[in-house]
Amino acid sequence: MYSFNLSGGVGMSDAELVAYMQGVGQAARRAGRVMARADTGVKNQALVKIACEIEAQAGDLLAENQRDLAAGERNGLDAALLDRLAFNPQRIEAMAQGLREVAALPDPVGVMSDVCYRPSGIQVGRMRVPLGVIGIIYESRPNVTVDAAALCLKSGNAAILRGGSEAIHSNQALARCIRSGLEASGLVADAVQVVETTDRAAVGALLRMQEYVDVIVPRGGKGLIARVSEESLIPVIKHLDGVCHVFVERSADLDKAVAVVMNAKTQRYGTCNTLETLLLDQPVAARLLSRLAPLFQEKGVELRGCAQCREHLPQMLAATEEDWYTEYLAPILSIRVVDGLEAAMEHIHQYGSQHTDSILTQDYSMARRFLREVDSSSVMVNASTRFADGFEYGLGAEIGISTDKLHARGPVGLEGLTTLKFVVFGDGHVRG
Repeated sequence: MYSFNLSGGVGMSDAELVAYMQGVGQAARRAGRVMARADTGVKNQALVKIACEIEAQAGDLLAENQRDLAAGERNGLDAALLDRLAFNPQRIEAMAQGLREVAALPDPVGVMSDVCYRPSGIQVGRMRVPLGVIGIIYESRPNVTVDAAALCLKSGNAAILRGGSEAIHSNQALARCIRSGLEASGLVADAVQVVETTDRAAVGALLRMQEYVDVIVPRGGKGLIARVSEESLIPVIKHLDGVCHVFVERSADLDKAVAVVMNAKTQRYGTCNTLETLLLDQPVAARLLSRLAPLFQEKGVELRGCAQCREHLPQMLAATEEDWYTEYLAPILSIRVVDGLEAAMEHIHQYGSQHTDSILTQDYSMARRFLREVDSSSVMVNASTRFADGFEYGLGAEIGISTDKLHARGPVGLEGLTTLKFVVFGDGHVRG
């Protein structure tokens, strides 16, 4: 690890910070070449050794985490942020278990596909290979340090991790565990580097290091992701908003529809795959509203509706134009009555964020059209939007969700942290 005695970055000059980050980038690029040729068994061994080290250092992790929690309380962090920041024995064990689960996943690196003979006699196919060096910028939750390290290591990449200043001591304690596990398995310790400085300028420097970093992954709030997207000179895997929709089409089984809608909205409020706008087909709107309204009232969910909704439920607040664009991440739901599939898809195209959208229907042709025409990273039929998750999709784990269209789309697991290159097999073939 290329390192200064940073003391949290206080007092560093701009030149010192740039030199430090350049050193981190150079070390990561060297480590990336080593990781690209690492055997699956060695990578798995490293993940297990890191898990064992985290368990062995649980006392140190708790002590360092307490330093962050105390600083957070002094700095006025609210209860929700403090909870996201906090370690306990169960969360530490969950991190170790997560590493073992990643070790058990199939290794995508080196897998060849679509190999076929060409008329010239050569064989052409594709091989899955690591992206190289991945920079990950995140906030609050120090467990992301372990999740990100695990996925990058298993996919054969080197990682530069820049966590939030509020978790600096926790993240550095985890970094020590990761380095120890890498060294014990014979892998280069610089394969995972956790940036040591809390200086925000380090983020800007990382976003300009295109000679060393191949991809940036931001994990955090909309403000962080927007800044990274605007400033980065490096390709970014990201999503800004999760404005997710459920459209209940007139042929839907209403009992199932009630269950799915309630799950999509109330199972968890603060996730990017939570339902934010409910679209009701006109013929079933009144019946559904009469059934859903008391259930949402019991859950404390505030409803904001269009004029037609309020004809059926006058006590409902009026939805504004801004509501249709809003990712609430809270017990608030906007509801709109639409006249058929075309109107529902038009609403989603205008106001959606290309994250996750679902149709509830018993009409096969309607379902097929919705799947084909709704341009989102996850499109569902008769299922809750809460299933838009790497674990639920069988990826084992995810680094985040992408609403971009190039490279990775939807939950990004191990395969999303790799790319494909063409490979050609010949036997002295020359082109005529």
